[in-house]
Amino acid sequence: MTSLVVSFSTRYENITKGADPIIDDWFLMSSPLPVLSIAACYLLFVLQYGPRWMENRKPFVLKHTLIVYNAAQVLFSTMLCVQPFFIGGINRALYVTCNANASVDRDLQLTIWNGTWWYMVLKHVELLDTVFFVLRKKQNQVSFLHVYHHTIMAVFTWGYLKYLPGVQGAFLGILNSFVHIIMYTYYLIAAMGPQYHKYLWWKKYMTTIQLTQFGIMLVYLFLIISLQCSVPRSLTFFFVINVTIFLFLFWNFYRKAYTKEERGQKDEKKLQ
Repeated sequence: MTSLVVSFSTRYENITKGADPIIDDWFLMSSPLPVLSIAACYLLFVLQYGPRWMENRKPFVLKHTLIVYNAAQVLFSTMLCVQPFFIGGINRALYVTCNANASVDRDLQLTIWNGTWWYMVLKHVELLDTVFFVLRKKQNQVSFLHVYHHTIMAVFTWGYLKYLPGVQGAFLGILNSFVHIIMYTYYLIAAMGPQYHKYLWWKKYMTTIQLTQFGIMLVYLFLIISLQCSVPRSLTFFFVINVTIFLFLFWNFYRKAYTKEERGQKDEKKLQ
C-alpha cells in the first residue's frame, strides 16, 4: 500500500513539474487539475446542464454584456499582436528558433512565455462564447466544430506552456490573435443591434480568413520541419495534426454554410 502511495505521489509530482519553475508558479500553471476542471465544467454546461436549464426559460438579453465582452476581446487580441514589437519583432524569435548557434536570451524567453500565458488565459475566457449561446438559446450554434475548437485550444495552450513552451508557437498565437481581432470586431458590430447589421456583409469572408490562417500555419510548420529548426519535433507534428483537423472542420462548415447558400440563390434566380 505504501509503495502504491509513493508511486502515485511520484507520478503526480512529475505531472505538476513543468518546463520551468517560474511558469509553475503562475496562476493556473501549478497543476493540470484547475484547467481540466474548467474544461469539464464547460462541456457539462454547454452540452447538458445549460440547455436543460434553459429549456423552459426565456433567452437572456445580453446586448450590453456582449458589447463589452467583444470589445475587450478585440482590445486584448490587439495587445497580443503588438507585443512582438517589444521583443524586436517575430523575426528575432524565428532566428533563435532556426539557428542552432543562436543562444536563447532569457528576457526574450520570459517575454514569449508571458505572452503565451496571457494567450492561454484568453483561450479560457473565450469559453464564454458558447456559454452566451446557451443562455441566449442559440443551441444550433453549439456545433461540434465550435465546442471542439474552444476546448482543445484552452487545454492545449496550457499544456504547451507548461511542458514544451517552444518558440515556434509564438508566430501561431500572434496570427490567431490577428484573426480574432477581425472575428470579434464582427461579433461586436452584430451585438450593437439590427441597425448595424448592414455593415456585416463580410461574414463569408471571415470564414475565408480563418481558412487562410490555417493554410499559413501549415506552411510555417512544414517550413520549420524542412529547415530542421531546433524545436521539439513531437510538438511541431502535433501542431500540424491539430491545424489540419481545424482546416478540415472549418472547410466543411464553409462548404455547408456558403456553397449550399449560393446554390440556393442561383436556383431562386432561375425560378424568377
